[in-house]
This record gives sequence, C-alpha cells and structure tokens, in this order.
Amino acid sequence: MQLDDNSKVAVMGGGPAGAFFAYFLLELAERVGMELNVDVYDPKDFMKNAPSGCNMCGGIISESLVQSLATEGINLPPPIVQRGIEAYELHMDVGDVRIEAPNLEQRIGAVFRGAGPRGDEKTKTGFDGHLQKLAEGRGAKWISERITQVSRNEDEAGKIIVQTKNDNSGIYDLLVVACGLNTSGLKIFETMDLPYKAPASTKTFIREYRLGEDVIEQTLGNAMHVFLLDIPHVEFAALIPKGDYVTFCMLGSSINQEIVKTFLDAPEVRPCFPKGFPIDKGDCQCMPRLSTRGAKTPYADRIVFIGDAGVTRLYKDGIGAAYKIAKAAATTAIFHGISRNDFHTHFRPACRKLLIDNALGRLVFFVTGQIQSYRFARAAMRRAVIREQKLGKGPRWMSSVLWDTFTGSAPYLEIFIRALRPSVWMRLISYCAAALI
Repeated sequence: MQLDDNSKVAVMGGGPAGAFFAYFLLELAERVGMELNVDVYDPKDFMKNAPSGCNMCGGIISESLVQSLATEGINLPPPIVQRGIEAYELHMDVGDVRIEAPNLEQRIGAVFRGAGPRGDEKTKTGFDGHLQKLAEGRGAKWISERITQVSRNEDEAGKIIVQTKNDNSGIYDLLVVACGLNTSGLKIFETMDLPYKAPASTKTFIREYRLGEDVIEQTLGNAMHVFLLDIPHVEFAALIPKGDYVTFCMLGSSINQEIVKTFLDAPEVRPCFPKGFPIDKGDCQCMPRLSTRGAKTPYADRIVFIGDAGVTRLYKDGIGAAYKIAKAAATTAIFHGISRNDFHTHFRPACRKLLIDNALGRLVFFVTGQIQSYRFARAAMRRAVIREQKLGKGPRWMSSVLWDTFTGSAPYLEIFIRALRPSVWMRLISYCAAALI
C-alpha cells in the first residue's frame, strides 16, 4: 500500500500537526520526484482573532525548536514571536525567586496561535497562520470546511471517503487526522472498525488579559511568572507576557471556575497585576482539553492520527511534539507505505519514544507536586535556587531542572537524569532539615 504520482491525501485539521505534516509530506515527495495532491480541511481562519482563529493553546515555543525548524527551512519572522522569555519568576507562599535561562538555547518565546485574542485590533499573523502559508507554498490546498463523516470505499482498495458539513466529498489514498481534542472530530471514528482509542485528557484553563506593553514591561517584564501554590488539582499555573497581552494558563485535573477564582485570589498572584486591575474578567478565555495519555494504536490502513489526536508531549512543548510526530508520519508515508503494518514498523517508534518520555514526565511532576504540597519543601527548594542563582559560575542543577520542567525546553528524560544527581538531593535534603528545625 503505497503513495504514488497523483495520490490524494486529506489532512483533517490545519493546526501545527496538520500543517507540519502537509509541509514535510510535500517536501519529501518533491525529493523523490513524486507529485501529490494534499487537501487540508479546517473551518478555522488563522488570520482572524478570537475563537474563530485560535487553537486554544498557551503558545510557548522553545529556542531549540526554533533552531530545529530553521534547519528544516522553516524560519519564524520576528513578528511571530510576541515576546522572548529570558527568565521566570517562581512565586510561592514562602517567597519569590527569579531563575534566568540556563543558556541561550533554553530560552523560550511566546506566540499567538491565531491572530490574537478577542477585541485585538492589531493585524498580525499568528504561529498557525504562518505554518499554513508555508504549507500552501509547498502546494497544499486549504479547504475551509469541517469533515463530518469518514468511511471506506471497499470498491477502491479501502480508500478513504470524507464528507464535509456542506456535503462536499472526496476519495483519498491517505487520511491524516490532526483535529486535536477540542472538536467533535474524533467521534467520527468511534463507529469505524479501528484499533484506535482516543487519548485520555483533562480540562485546563486559558485567559487573555490586555494590559499594554508598557504596563507589562513594568509588572512582568520578559519573564514567565510561574506559581507553586498548595491549591488542590492545580499542577501548574503561569502568566506569560505576549505583546499587549498576558496569557494566564492553568493545568491540572478537573480545573473549574471555582479553582480558577481560588487561585486568582491568592496573595501571591494579585501583586503580578496592576493595582485595582479586574483579574476576574479577561478579554478572551477558554477551557480546552489537554492530552494526558497518548492514543492507543494511532494508525490503521490509510489512516494515521497525529498531534493531540495521537501522541503528544505531556503538558509542555506540544508544538515541538507535533513537529516530530508529523515528520515521522510523513517520512513513513513517503518512504515506506501507508498500511497499518508500515505505520506500526516505522511510525510507532517515534510515538513510543514520546510515550516513554511522558512516563518519566509524570514522575517528574509527581515529585514537583510533593514539593508543592509541603511548606518546608517549598522553602528548601527556594533556598537551593537562590544559592545557585548567586553563583557566578558553575552548574545550576536545581535551577535547570525547574526551568526545563516548567518551560518544556528539554525532554523529560534529560530532566529526570539531572534531577537524580546526588548533589541536588543532598542540598535539598539539608535545606529541608533546616526548614523543619
């Protein structure tokens, strides 16, 4: 089961995973002298602001991802990155501490996925819109419709029939599902005889506040503000400056409005905003679902699931994971084939590598959660970080572990190995003992 000249490929979802796949598939096809017809179906217009152009994401990219994309010929113009993040401020009830980026390669950037939040009058191209233009430049055709039905045409070797909300249809050699978890798209496949099982997920919270660049510079600067507070169900919360806006992100289990209010009312959070600013209301907000466990068997004959619909990274660097998995799927389709066995042999290893890394990530976040739950542990961690930040030279192991855990700048395997260093634990244990005395 192979792609050949004039094969037709449908991509369901035009976010980073779908756009990356279309881009790499057409690039690789050109290398081997193959002409393909690629249709990307997505009802969203990424050149618009507010929900009609947003894919509901905090919008963080790492410097390492920017460099990896550059080697692929994918360059991000300066306007795409709304603000470079060079440090983060860690806020706890025991005090605050500033952690500088360990090195230039571990800086991160804040981007808008669409053209900006609701009410934003400035014309801008978001990250997803930029990828769309690149994929179209390779030859992909964007179709502003939602796929509502998928079936097989058994008369044509099981090719895929897709039908849209407007009753348009097409027959394709390969269907790539990159619709994410925040649409009803994955329900289409529940009635098909597929080994696929959708990822487990949890609800999160994102809100945009318009403060203006001058106010942001005075209050938050070029730092991401991270909060480790002992609030049930909250794994991670941060304020991310972007141009005129600040993005508030909260990750955890079963996040609801009551938890959000409890968090925003915390005395560690209020000082990050201008005095008297109404933080109970934002310019734009959503409660998207976030993958917590990868999909089971994200492939079948002529079908492959990527991005959040397949396997992605736990909590952080979803865009980086979309890049890696999309490229692995495109490489498999061009050089190996599009049968279930082809994807199992050549695409599954990339998914498995990410799943193993996520397992270590759950362990890292478990340890972070334990520290978050005990005041003496929070005080000890703060003391250890302050000591490292005062050092002019030398390794800053605790600081680098925290930076990469909260920013997604490194695989969880690297974070886990660094966290196992005896010097890290000896210092942390000694500071814990001092805090308990």
